[in-house]
Amino acid sequence: MTATPDQMIDQPRLQGDKIVISVDAMGGDAGPGVVVSGMAESATKNPDIRFILHGPEEALRKLVARRRILAGRVSFRDVADVVTMDDKPSHVMRNGKSTSMWSTLEAVRKGEAHGAVSCGNTGALMALSMLCLRKLPGVSRPAIAVLWPSRNVQGFNVMLDVGADVRADAQDLLQYALMGASYARNGMNLKRPRIGLLNVGTEQHKGRAELKQAHALISRFADQANFDFVGFVEGRDIPGNVADVIVTDGFTGNVAVKTGEGTASLVSELLRESFRHSLLSRMASVLAITSLLRLKKRIDPSRVNGGVFLGLNGTVVKSHGGADATGVSSAIKLAFQLAQSGFSERLAARVASTASLTEDAQAAPDTADKKNQKNEGEQKA
Repeated sequence: MTATPDQMIDQPRLQGDKIVISVDAMGGDAGPGVVVSGMAESATKNPDIRFILHGPEEALRKLVARRRILAGRVSFRDVADVVTMDDKPSHVMRNGKSTSMWSTLEAVRKGEAHGAVSCGNTGALMALSMLCLRKLPGVSRPAIAVLWPSRNVQGFNVMLDVGADVRADAQDLLQYALMGASYARNGMNLKRPRIGLLNVGTEQHKGRAELKQAHALISRFADQANFDFVGFVEGRDIPGNVADVIVTDGFTGNVAVKTGEGTASLVSELLRESFRHSLLSRMASVLAITSLLRLKKRIDPSRVNGGVFLGLNGTVVKSHGGADATGVSSAIKLAFQLAQSGFSERLAARVASTASLTEDAQAAPDTADKKNQKNEGEQKA
């Protein structure tokens, strides 16, 4: 079988060299201390990683100096301004070039770093990413992809979009399917990912008009893009084993992610309450401690913290704003792995090779409409 464009780079990017991750120190809810702690965790596990840290240099140097593992592995970009969680993306696009978030992205654009990580305002980060890094040729709307714990062999499913854009028409959903397949193929080593389109039911007559159109488009181009399309899937299939990639619009995806995070937190709290209920319960918790720790690790959102911005000229990972050090470390690990695999280049090759597919997809509805109009005209005549 001929290799697909996003499988053509056999050797990891910069093999034998250090990989540099550009980190926004100022975006998280807990402040730069947690970000630096996350960097230290990541550096402890990975000797081949280096950092560029963006924010007020004097304060950041003091934090980094407390982490011996970071000695000689961090360079600084002194930036005073910060993008807050309350800033509107439109305002940030006009006034954000003096912020730590912009500086973080600019290091990727200039080739100083191989990926960027920020815990900051999602809308602002996407807006600045498109302004600084630009969209890949052929990409209409970038998407945010996340890993969701699942029953699949690989342990996780890819879901996109989860908040880059609340809207998505049929062509956008087709493009998400192409990018999601590329991410699963390279990030999870799935040679032929299974794609599912999120809907209110699995029957083909259900759902909005754009979902029905997207169903037809994705099905039409599945073989050419080297993935299997399983059709419509429901919310219960997001953590299931029916599909490897779940495609949806940003509004629905974001609601699903936040619901999942809240449910995982609720389950953890209810378990703690149950085991504290009586002396016998406490004794049972001691006996079940190994299983409970395994469960906690399995559903812990911080283990897979980090949404990848797909469709840009560079790798950008959005960490949760409330992430702890472990969450920040997970986001950095994800950026490192994608840089190491050359994912950005592979995705660019995939998008370029399928640009004609999306053009055909856009032309297909117009052709069908003209054909229907012609038939109606002939019937009237």
